[in-house]
Amino acid sequence: MFTNKLTQQTNLLTQQLTTIFLTRIFSLSVANSFIRQSRTMASGPKKLKLGESSKPINNDAFFTEINEARAKAGKSVMDFKFNKKRIKVLSKASDVPEECKGIVYWMSRDQRVQDNWAFLFAQKLAIKNKVPLHICFCLLSKFLGAPFRHFKFMLDGLQEVQQECKKLEIQFHLLEGEAASVLPAFIKAHDIGGVVIDFSPLRTHRSWVDELKKKLPSTVPLCQVDAHNIVPCWVASDKLEYGARTIRKKVMDKLPEFLTEFPLVAKHEYPAKFKAEPIDWTAVEEKLEVDRSVGPVSWAKPGSEAGLAMLNEFCCKRIKLFGSKRNDPNINALSNLSPWFHFGHLSVQRAIKYVQKFKSSHSESVAAFVEEAVVRRELSDNFCMHNPKYDSIEGTNNWAKETLEVHKKDKREYIYSLEQFDQAKTHDDLWNSAQLQMVREGKMHGFLRMYWAKKILEWTESPEQALEFAIHLNDKYNLDGRGPQWICWLHVVDLRHSRPGLGREASVWQDSLHELPGLQTQV
Repeated sequence: MFTNKLTQQTNLLTQQLTTIFLTRIFSLSVANSFIRQSRTMASGPKKLKLGESSKPINNDAFFTEINEARAKAGKSVMDFKFNKKRIKVLSKASDVPEECKGIVYWMSRDQRVQDNWAFLFAQKLAIKNKVPLHICFCLLSKFLGAPFRHFKFMLDGLQEVQQECKKLEIQFHLLEGEAASVLPAFIKAHDIGGVVIDFSPLRTHRSWVDELKKKLPSTVPLCQVDAHNIVPCWVASDKLEYGARTIRKKVMDKLPEFLTEFPLVAKHEYPAKFKAEPIDWTAVEEKLEVDRSVGPVSWAKPGSEAGLAMLNEFCCKRIKLFGSKRNDPNINALSNLSPWFHFGHLSVQRAIKYVQKFKSSHSESVAAFVEEAVVRRELSDNFCMHNPKYDSIEGTNNWAKETLEVHKKDKREYIYSLEQFDQAKTHDDLWNSAQLQMVREGKMHGFLRMYWAKKILEWTESPEQALEFAIHLNDKYNLDGRGPQWICWLHVVDLRHSRPGLGREASVWQDSLHELPGLQTQV
């Protein structure tokens, strides 16, 4: 009787929290519409105090400050001492041939001009050899199930890259097809003397690089620059790290060496002898072979300028709350920067450089942001780089696999199909609201993501199916999906749900609502 009463109270509190959460992420009318359709919900939403300031944000002053910092570090990359540890030469050739006609930067993961170590190194090579610089982006009409939402965000950001390149007398080329299929012909046709690429630890990108390396002329050097991490992945650690505790000191000890200011990508003094083909961006979008039912979101504007503006907004309005309130879904305390980080529109290094300015006034928040944006992100790249089975249950720790195997036959009260998860048709209003936010906004509060993933593990037939469903849904809707951070994160939450010492008789399907702040106190 006591258990039933406690369960009823817990369900009621879940419904109340869902009401508040829905009111936060959607308009009141949308929230009320969803509430009316639910089986049982609380009588009405509570008004939330979000801690937001109504003071207008001065982005112009912020952009001026950033540009002045770059110019102070170097008005050109030639005025700056470039750290060679950021670079790996992947080819046998290491010197740019004499009499070549240009340098190519194959832009992939880091889709921005400024604050981009790969772009800067490519310009350094071009200036040193007194040749033009060409930026190439290799576009596929479809990619790992990414819907129109993701392609639209990427393409709009690339338009900004094209416009900025034009101002800097640098040619931007949109090549259609895989890099290994289209870049070698471009390089031979235009007598390119060197290729610079950015870094990703994911197998698809690594296979592209391997294929390109085989097809490049033997005299053309291929150089890779980690422009995504502050401490290059190959410098942070040369082996698989088992958690933040094992990589944290390694990264933080090296941070002072690599957390420098960026010099400017300057107007290129050696103009190209040929112009890039004009790009009809509308036609490019029309040729995409993607799911158009998952469309763009209104809250996140693509491009580096928008990413910097969001960084400024975070520091002006929300950083004071981040340290203590980031795990509360009802408080607007997050940075919301992950889409720009994921597509490389915003440098994590730029964000850390600026956030650290608030260390004296908001030390707890700054420390928490560095932990998440630096340590956890570097750990994710490390996990994917050194674990070839990073997106499989075989890629998790042995103790986690053993525990999951023991509990594989535990009774599951609910089993849902992928379609039911996708359409938010579970019995749990809180889970459904989190799924709806992801579907509609392309993001989900980080703390609710843990609840969301753990419940998929509880409501599927096997751990293998749970990981498959979670990755599919995350990659389909979240703007930051399909990246190392969330692959690693889903492993930790989904497959390491149980910890050593849980005991073979215990069930791993314990209700995760106890993790939500304040619920236990209210119960």
